[in-house]
Amino acid sequence: MHARSPIPLGDDASLLVLTGAGVSAESGVPTFRDANGLWEKYPVVRVASPEGFAADPALVWRFYSQRRARAKGVVPNAGHVAIAEVERRLGERFLLVTQNVDGLHRQAGSARMVEMHGNLFRTRCSRCARPPFEDATVYADGTVPTCDACGAFLRPDIVWFGEMIATDDMARIEAFVNRATTSGPLTFVAAGTSGVVYPAAGMVNAVRARGADTWLVNAEPANNASQFAHFVEGKSGEVLPVLLGGRGSR
Repeated sequence: MHARSPIPLGDDASLLVLTGAGVSAESGVPTFRDANGLWEKYPVVRVASPEGFAADPALVWRFYSQRRARAKGVVPNAGHVAIAEVERRLGERFLLVTQNVDGLHRQAGSARMVEMHGNLFRTRCSRCARPPFEDATVYADGTVPTCDACGAFLRPDIVWFGEMIATDDMARIEAFVNRATTSGPLTFVAAGTSGVVYPAAGMVNAVRARGADTWLVNAEPANNASQFAHFVEGKSGEVLPVLLGGRGSR
């Protein structure tokens, strides 16, 4: 299917958007999949898991410092902008859920957002309950920052392999779906996702069970493409401005 006109979004309609790595890749953010799951010579799990951090925290911080340095030079694309613009139109009837950690949605102006895998530019303590804090520091090789409160190692505020999505984030998504489906029609748009990583990959089935209209925007069919009512093949930076570009029926 080709995107020729906006999705109809009436005055009582709500919109839930899910974005994955493909959206950021169009801005030049490399994906693990492009590198066959490797960073330099290391499997990504070595630098993105609690076990990897325990074994070599300096290596993990070198990896994330490199990602921070590269991400600082990246800017949002037209897909990010289209999502931010539709949020401004819909207000509380909109929620963005992103698997991306690069902060590009926030740069584009998105505010009603769940960053389900964390944020590259936040840091938290690996031991104590100190709240996560904004941190864009690119640490020198061999540096492992420590917590001002307890002295333990700090870690990126990222959901690593083997870790659970924050319960508050999942509750916020569920509350939005419950509210949306009791007040009017709900549309769900997933863009740039592989359809492999859960719980994000299961969102389409959850919202379909609540009567939502479902759209997938991807450069290629995702693993769960058959679960969507509509599939638009193409770059999200080209498709989303069309699909989200107007209010359609009023």
